[in-house]
Amino acid sequence: MRNFIWSFLLFFSLTTISYSQTKSLEKGTYVSTNKGQKVKLNLSEDNKFELVYYTGKYEIKGDSLLFAKNQSSESRFNLLFKNDKKAKNIKIKFLDPSYYSFYIGTQKGNEEIKYQKLADLRAKYDPDWKSADVKFEIDKTDILYLVYESYSGKSDVCKYALPKDVSEITVSYDLSILEDLNITGFFDKKTNELKISDQSGQNPLVFINEKDSQPVKNETIVPLETKSVTDWTYPGKNTDYYSTAIDSTKNVAIDTTAVPAYSAVTRNSHYDFKLKIENNLSNALKATKESNNKYLVVYNDSKKTAKESFDTFIKDQEEDTGYYMYDAYNSAYDVYNYYLAGEGDKKWLKTNKITNDPSVIILNTEGDKLAIAKSDLKTQKDQFNNYGDLYKRLQRADAFVSIEKTLKNKNANDEDSIRAFNKGALLAGTYNYDSTYKQDVNSTDFIITKTPLDQKEVAQAWKKLIEAHEKDTKPDMYLVETIIREIQNEGFTKGLFNKDKSLTDTDFLAIDYVLKHSDKIEENRDSFNGQEIEVHNIGNAVSEVSNALQQNSSDSQNGISSEINKQKIISTYKKIIDSGKANFDTYRNYFTYLSQTEEKEGSNTKYLKEFKTFFDSNLSGTNPIEKLDTLFSGLNSSSNFAYDGWNSFKIYNSDLCNNAAWSIVTNPINESYLKDAIKWSEYSVAITKNNSYYLDTLAQLYYKDGQKDKAIATETLAVKYLNSDVDGETAKDIKDVLDKMQNGTY
Repeated sequence: MRNFIWSFLLFFSLTTISYSQTKSLEKGTYVSTNKGQKVKLNLSEDNKFELVYYTGKYEIKGDSLLFAKNQSSESRFNLLFKNDKKAKNIKIKFLDPSYYSFYIGTQKGNEEIKYQKLADLRAKYDPDWKSADVKFEIDKTDILYLVYESYSGKSDVCKYALPKDVSEITVSYDLSILEDLNITGFFDKKTNELKISDQSGQNPLVFINEKDSQPVKNETIVPLETKSVTDWTYPGKNTDYYSTAIDSTKNVAIDTTAVPAYSAVTRNSHYDFKLKIENNLSNALKATKESNNKYLVVYNDSKKTAKESFDTFIKDQEEDTGYYMYDAYNSAYDVYNYYLAGEGDKKWLKTNKITNDPSVIILNTEGDKLAIAKSDLKTQKDQFNNYGDLYKRLQRADAFVSIEKTLKNKNANDEDSIRAFNKGALLAGTYNYDSTYKQDVNSTDFIITKTPLDQKEVAQAWKKLIEAHEKDTKPDMYLVETIIREIQNEGFTKGLFNKDKSLTDTDFLAIDYVLKHSDKIEENRDSFNGQEIEVHNIGNAVSEVSNALQQNSSDSQNGISSEINKQKIISTYKKIIDSGKANFDTYRNYFTYLSQTEEKEGSNTKYLKEFKTFFDSNLSGTNPIEKLDTLFSGLNSSSNFAYDGWNSFKIYNSDLCNNAAWSIVTNPINESYLKDAIKWSEYSVAITKNNSYYLDTLAQLYYKDGQKDKAIATETLAVKYLNSDVDGETAKDIKDVLDKMQNGTY
């Protein structure tokens, strides 16, 4: 309870309230408008004020005071949409997120949710903080997730179904929606005191009624002098206030200027972390290689005090890392090993042309030099964390060096090649830190190793690697992860060269590898994703492939025409469907491609044949609503929201059937499917009533089938239900069709 009260005082001490005496200022109650706060200020008639931080409802049961819980339906976020059917992407404007910890997530259909931290997006699109708002773009998506991660460890996750044609979203937030206080009150009849505490019951706040006699106050002692001092200190005072805190569950940085001083790393508890310092370079590299997320920091210093300063540095690193880990080991913070170069390393230093003394060298697990700084170790102290620029720059350098080595080494084994490409794949979506640095060889900053790579050479090596694994009997999960990221345009091509790509012949070979091993991938992916020392996020293999096919651009790139690419995509969807592993999104995307593909004679028979099979199996029946509900119920919960619930799902299937039926109206070559098209059109009309578009399609199909009276009656309904949702030209066409049917000129 003590921490609860102090959080009040520290948080609101940042807010200064002052009013000039104007004619508009009156006694009464004022409510704050500050973002993230909801404070009431009461100005009473006797020139006294009250600041009220929490308000809500309570209940008295016997001697207990119960505080009502907040309604879970309240949302911290407010969204404003703009629609544009022509928009290719969605523009996001997040209003003034300040230093709060927000995340953005996107989800297409029932695919895995992909999250990004808002702070990372700001660093990418507005690194200089020129705007208070964060502006960026995302690909078209079905679901948007907004997350507020509070300093208490609780997170609010809000899920929104996006309108079909949304083009812009403006996001604002209100942090004044309070979390459940989780406190109770008890009235002590013996002392006439009301005691309020958290569930532990410790350190309660004690209240007495104003009407009761108050305790005798001690005499107040006035200090001789009171003053405010900026950056107050004294000799020997530790000034390392840990300006950046770490969220141990998310591995992300949190700026502590948004919270009370010293609350980031509390110093009340920490893990007793120890670094193992090896006595030679070979052992140091071996120890580093045991964990794939580590780099080795080598300190070269010939001064007599080198050992002493090195030991002091190690002690500080152990203490800092232990506090970040809090109360248990967490490999996410253990990302560097350290080694002090000695007499036995002079040959190694000479071979690697390291002449500066002192200097700090950073190696990957294979002993390749990734960075070097002309400075002592203490100068670089703040660089060595898992969330800063240096670590990310090292990851980029490591990927380039590793791939370059596999290209040059004819004896490189498959495992080394797969791991090298995997490193490159995991760079995509991250900020290219190297592009922002002008490396000064005379400075004390780290100089990052630059390794040029040829994109065509890399692509050829990747092709050979995929071909070499075509006959695998079990999947290599690192290869699977690399394939998935590459086919989704988030792999090594994007990460290394910052180039967008469409699917290539190699990509389709790689897709075959994933589909072939999809069952085994599903068996292994939880254990692969759950590794303690590595971060992986592979979703369902078939869904990942379907998502990649959906995202693929139809533009001609890499020497592949868009038409050839389209046929390969259609063929891949067909493989998934024939395997019996297709979900509704697979069918939806498959039909989208098929419907855009005309055969030589101008018909759409392949599309219509496939749609007929789908319709007869999933939608057709005596009660279309029940059949559709069965299909809807078979989707997982995220898919339900992806279609904005039942109504949107129903409309989508109505459109799907109407579009297939309309292709018979517009193309006489497809009339062999006339009877089927009538069924599809009747289905649309049955599940979505009074829709002029659907009624017009059905009426014209009836007329083509010789059912003229039925056609006229249906087209009459189409005209009857015309409304503002139907554009003027279409409305005129529907009326003209009715006239032609009635006068026999249709």
